[in-house]
Amino acid sequence: MTTVTTATAPVGTDTVLVAGGTGFIGRAVVRELQARTGAGVRVLSSRGGTTPPAGSPVRHVRADLTRRDSLRGACDGVTTLVHTASYVGRDAERCTAVNHDGTLALLDEARRAGVARVVHVSTASVYGSGPHRGAREEDLPLRPESAASASRMRAEQAVLDAGGAVLRPHLVHGEGDRWVVPAIDRLLRSVPAWPADCDPHISMIAVRDLARCVVSLALDPGAAHGPEIFHAADPRPVPMSRLKSALHRTLGTPLPSVTISRDEHRARIRRALPALSDHQYALLTEDHWYDADKLWARTGQHPGPGLESRLAECRDWYLRYGS
Repeated sequence: MTTVTTATAPVGTDTVLVAGGTGFIGRAVVRELQARTGAGVRVLSSRGGTTPPAGSPVRHVRADLTRRDSLRGACDGVTTLVHTASYVGRDAERCTAVNHDGTLALLDEARRAGVARVVHVSTASVYGSGPHRGAREEDLPLRPESAASASRMRAEQAVLDAGGAVLRPHLVHGEGDRWVVPAIDRLLRSVPAWPADCDPHISMIAVRDLARCVVSLALDPGAAHGPEIFHAADPRPVPMSRLKSALHRTLGTPLPSVTISRDEHRARIRRALPALSDHQYALLTEDHWYDADKLWARTGQHPGPGLESRLAECRDWYLRYGS
C-alpha cells in the first residue's frame, strides 16, 4: 500500500511526481521545482522522507518500483511524472526488476491516473564505449555493455512508447555525486600517472544544470506531444587535462607526475582499483562527447557558468562527503 506523508499543494496548480526524488539527480530536480514554480511536488522513493513543513507543496510517497501494488495511487492527481529512479549496480536481476520492470509498472500507474507528461533521466551509457565525438541523438546505435545500461535502454523504450521525453546525460557532477568526481580523484591519487598522448574530451553536466533542463521539459505542455530523446550535457566538452587541473585547484587532487603507455596505465589501475571496469576506464580515457544543442534550444536554458565554477560551488561538499 502506498504510504503518503501529507502536505498541502497550492490549489489550482500542477502536480509533479519525482520518482527517485531522494537520489542524486532527483533531489536536484525537487529543489529546482520548488525554486521555480508553485507546482505541487510529490517525491516517490522506497526510503520515504521526512515530514515537510506545514504549508509545503512537497509530499513524500513511499513506494517500491519492484512492487506494483505499492505504486497504486502514487500518480493520482499528478500532471507530470519525472522518473529519475534507477539501480546502477551489477546484479542483473535487480537491474531488470528496478530499471525495466519498475519503469513499466510506474508507466502503467501513470497511464491509469491520466498523467499528461513523462520525463525520464536515462544515461549515455546506452551507447556503450566510444570513442564518440559530437554525435547527435540519432547518430549512434545502442550498444549497452552492462546489465544496468541494458535495462535502462529497455526502460527508455518503454518511456518513448508512452510518448515521453528521455534525457541521456554522460557524466553528472555536483552535490550528491558519489561516482564521477570521487572516482577520478581516487584514480589520480592511486596512480599518479597518465597515458601518453591521452587528452580525451568528455561531456559533463552539473546536476543543478541538468535539473533546470529536466524541470523545463516537465513544465512544457509541448512535451506531451510525442517521444523525444535529448543528450544532456554542457555544450562545451571538457578536455581531461582541464578536468584534472580543475580538480587539482579545487580539491587538491594531485596532477599526474609522469606519462606512461596506455597498457601500463591500465595495468596499474587494475591493481590499484580492481572494481573499475574496462568500460568505466574507457569513459575517462577516450573521447565521449555528445551534441546537446537540441536540449538547450528546446528548454531555452543557459548552460551555466561551466565546470570550474560548478566545482567550486560544491568544494565543501566534495571535501566532506565525496571521498
